[in-house]
Amino acid sequence: MDDMEIVRTTMGVENPLRPGVIESLAEVLVDTGSELSWVPAPVLDRLGIVRVKHTRRFQMADGGVRVRGVGYAILHAGDEQTIDEVVFGEPGDMTLLGARTLEGMNLRVDVQAKQLVAAGPILAAACR
Repeated sequence: MDDMEIVRTTMGVENPLRPGVIESLAEVLVDTGSELSWVPAPVLDRLGIVRVKHTRRFQMADGGVRVRGVGYAILHAGDEQTIDEVVFGEPGDMTLLGARTLEGMNLRVDVQAKQLVAAGPILAAACR
């Protein structure tokens, strides 16, 4: 991935059981190739977010497999937010804003502007 394709953003993380307490993470890599968002475990622990799925396996870009815990968080980027599963990142893991979180926020990546932008109207089934 060359530098033109790298997009970073600030991401807020909030425990749905403790509304209003948001921890901000700067320079988070937006990774549309990652299904879930990855947040350092100490951040999630401080916020009181718990692991509800303890042994999820993740296929890494280098071919390796890592086992991590997963919990639920409200994630913020720009003026948008969504609730999603988050991976408890361990030392050496990247902090990532994943594809599913982007979709939940109805955002897309504008690679040329190197920023997140509104994705437009949300697709829905036609009404009769």
